[in-house]
Amino acid sequence: MTKKILSEFIGTAFLLMVVAGSGIMGESLSNDEGLVLLANALATGAGLTALIYLFEPLSGAHFNPAVSLLMLLKKEIKFLGFIYYTAAQITGAIVGVILANLMFDLPAIEISEKIRAGNNIYLSEIIATFGLLLTISIISIKNSSIIAPAVGLYITAGYWFTSSTSFANPAVSIARSFTNTFTGICPSNVIYFIIMQTTAVIIVFFTAKVLLKD
Repeated sequence: MTKKILSEFIGTAFLLMVVAGSGIMGESLSNDEGLVLLANALATGAGLTALIYLFEPLSGAHFNPAVSLLMLLKKEIKFLGFIYYTAAQITGAIVGVILANLMFDLPAIEISEKIRAGNNIYLSEIIATFGLLLTISIISIKNSSIIAPAVGLYITAGYWFTSSTSFANPAVSIARSFTNTFTGICPSNVIYFIIMQTTAVIIVFFTAKVLLKD
């Protein structure tokens, strides 16, 4: 279990370094928000693909409490394992954001002032998380060898087709409140993102049962 927890911690930390760091780099190089989002999306998709390939044999490469919750509901991990995974993911995500801030000579922790609110945004998070978890649920059974690029490509697309830019991850939502940069989110919005993401887990759990039924 120690190997799995450490893998989830390191993997999620690197994921957030990619997400936050590429956003900061993009902002420093361009005033065009479209170009910054494109850079952020491509870097995140590529980084996530590599991290899944790296850590999937070690921990399953969840990097996401929503994924771990779905695995708990499917009885693929036990409750205590879910708690350990979630703690490692949230801690790793926060450490990743702190390191991204420090790499770009910013304060280690800055509380974000970026508002991401509105029913359209919250709906977006349900859809983004639903799509991500359905991708994982179906492909991990039908063709597990392509799970890494499938997830990376989905998240890259999610940055563009959802108004929330596809957080789809409670740990990511929490951690990004600690950077007042392009990828930040105001702390008061985080709880709503987590509620929507958790709702999507429940929907996917039942949807996948129907789709995968013989």
